[in-house]
Amino acid sequence: MKTISIFNHVLGPVMRGPSSSHTAGAFHIGCMVRSILGCTPSRAVLAFDPAGSYAATYEPQGADRGFAMGLMDRALTDESFFTALQDAPAAGMELEFHVRPLAGADHPNTTDLDLSSPDGRRLRVVARSIGGGEVEITRVDGRPVLFNGSAYESLVEVPGGVAETARGLMGADGQLLEEPRAAHEGGVVRLAARRASLLPTGFRERLREIAPGAKVWESSPVYFVQKGRPLFSSAAEMVHIAEERGWSLGRTALAHESQLLGIDEATVIEEMLRRYDIMVRSVELGLDPTFTGMQFLPACAGTIFRAEAEGRLSVRSLHTRAAARALAVMHVDGAMGVVCAAPTGGSAGVIPGTMLTLAEERGLSREQIAMALLAAGAVGVILAVRATFAAEVAGCQVEIGASGAMAAAAVVDAVGGSARQACDAAAIGFQNTMGTICDLLHGTVEIPCHTRNGAAAASAFVNADLVLGGYTNFIPLDETIDAVYAVGLSMPSELRCTSKGGLAIAPSALALKQGCGAGGCTRCG
Repeated sequence: MKTISIFNHVLGPVMRGPSSSHTAGAFHIGCMVRSILGCTPSRAVLAFDPAGSYAATYEPQGADRGFAMGLMDRALTDESFFTALQDAPAAGMELEFHVRPLAGADHPNTTDLDLSSPDGRRLRVVARSIGGGEVEITRVDGRPVLFNGSAYESLVEVPGGVAETARGLMGADGQLLEEPRAAHEGGVVRLAARRASLLPTGFRERLREIAPGAKVWESSPVYFVQKGRPLFSSAAEMVHIAEERGWSLGRTALAHESQLLGIDEATVIEEMLRRYDIMVRSVELGLDPTFTGMQFLPACAGTIFRAEAEGRLSVRSLHTRAAARALAVMHVDGAMGVVCAAPTGGSAGVIPGTMLTLAEERGLSREQIAMALLAAGAVGVILAVRATFAAEVAGCQVEIGASGAMAAAAVVDAVGGSARQACDAAAIGFQNTMGTICDLLHGTVEIPCHTRNGAAAASAFVNADLVLGGYTNFIPLDETIDAVYAVGLSMPSELRCTSKGGLAIAPSALALKQGCGAGGCTRCG
């Protein structure tokens, strides 16, 4: 069973758009492989399988820049993101991207990385970005591993005769998060460990003394280190805990995150509000009438927002305000600005649009906002445990569909609804978006992603109010998510983030030219 953190995997990372799988995931892979190599590579050759998503989207979605920023040890949010490819040679790195068949590519976002260090060392890594910025390294120099960036992770290869001594050295300082796992092959033993810090001081020197031919690979975390155990792993368990303790869903999620990360609850709330403030800033930027930067769409969020305020639409509506704010975040995301994945870059607008509007309408306190966001995160935890956030695997229903379900739970929590009601609102949110395909035009997170974010933000209020008003949900959240995942897996690859089906191949879509959003065509004026 996967262990999922709200901050590490659901409401985060704080990233540059447009896609958490592509931009943030690529960055995380770059950071982790750089830490294994121990320096910026002098040469990095990255390959993607032609049948996967990266092959079609690594340039328009900025994965190439994300990889470069990670390999050069730069923050993804730094403005040099836009010049990363041009900066690589000056940083001493030759960077190449190839599309070729990859043996055993078991995920659409599989990447083969062949790295060389300035002193001549080589490192070969196979990794995959599995949704929402979450990544896994699956092979290091041909050895099977499973590094996911949520701890200091190491692989130590020694002769069988010294394996127990090596195991003892790995945990000599008491920083092991779990007992090292051993794999035997011939006379060699491979020990895989997860730790709260780097391997002990002097570990490598001592290892060389007892096993001169020993090999060590060590990856640093890209998230909060997960030091504890999760409080729940299913929605049924989550609701049971909440009802037994008299907690809301947000309060239950607060306890989960504090226990899992080993940080106090006040720090959890503080960090959640820091992320909320990033959401607020992205809304403000996207509503600015002078906003530009998207590849196809002209900015329209501010126009819609002002039209609602002036009474020029069909009705005055908080639903339209929420939708306009969601569009605003997606404008920033599409222009590769800084957003908070919620739970992905392609769905980053729904929760900010919903929460800012609800906070305005109900006068929510900062603590109420944090608790509501934690409730949203709790729903995301269940989806991540049981399924995926990757549209490449299961379509838009697990990205924008997920964000809409999470936002509905947040609304219920913010107005005093129970944990069960919050989960029921999330369930009907999923039920109403089940089967939604991912058919982004030209590999960009703009069309139809923007309007889907807007509609999902508006629908979050409806789904919450249906449950709060008395609707009985007969298919619980766990079973609903299982059904969503099964539907997603049955979709053909053309409908899962490859831009090879749906609206992406409509004649008008194929006729769109890059730069349309800047006003360079008759459609945009």
